[in-house]
Amino acid sequence: MKPLCIIVGFGTGVGLGIARTSGNAGFQLGLIARNPAKYADVLSELSESGIEAQIEAADVSDELALGNAIAKLQQAQGIAEVLIYNAVSPNFGKPTTLKASQLAQDFAVNVVGALVAAQAVLPSMKSNQRGSLLFTGGGWAHYPWDEASSIGIGKAGLRSLALTLAQELSETPIRIGMVSIMGQVAPDTPFDPDKIGDAFLAMHRQPAEGYQPELLFQWEN
Repeated sequence: MKPLCIIVGFGTGVGLGIARTSGNAGFQLGLIARNPAKYADVLSELSESGIEAQIEAADVSDELALGNAIAKLQQAQGIAEVLIYNAVSPNFGKPTTLKASQLAQDFAVNVVGALVAAQAVLPSMKSNQRGSLLFTGGGWAHYPWDEASSIGIGKAGLRSLALTLAQELSETPIRIGMVSIMGQVAPDTPFDPDKIGDAFLAMHRQPAEGYQPELLFQWEN
């Protein structure tokens, strides 16, 4: 059986880039999206390319639904070797107009869901003594912008989660990492989704010696 890469927060941007790169590298894919029906054509294209993929529905802010979706994928496809948390709630707005309820809702997607996903796969990764848990970061965690206050708070929180997980698990074989995308994602640019997918695969394959838990994906990449 091929190793399993689970992508939480699958879509036609970064998620698809990761899917193509991982699938072409020999992984089978377990995908989680809010509305899988939107991606029927994409899954057909992946299948025609020889990439095996299964998709499950989940609202990542729903702890039970997300946990169940991950469990279904692992029951059908085996234990995840890689899980990538790519979900984001992309709501824009300045802090003075941001409603507290909206911030809490966004934070549940941007950060809490990542913790739920991590805790769902880490026990089996620890048992297998292998695996990578990777996160999609963003430039606004490093350079906050008032027009994207909620996204920046979310990415900063996600970065803190990733780096503290990396500290906690530093003495284990499990890789914890974040690819922080420092620009606007678009095809045929330095921030092409497939290039970003390559960066995630490289982080998974990064040698243990000198391992760095965060890659700043900039135009030089």
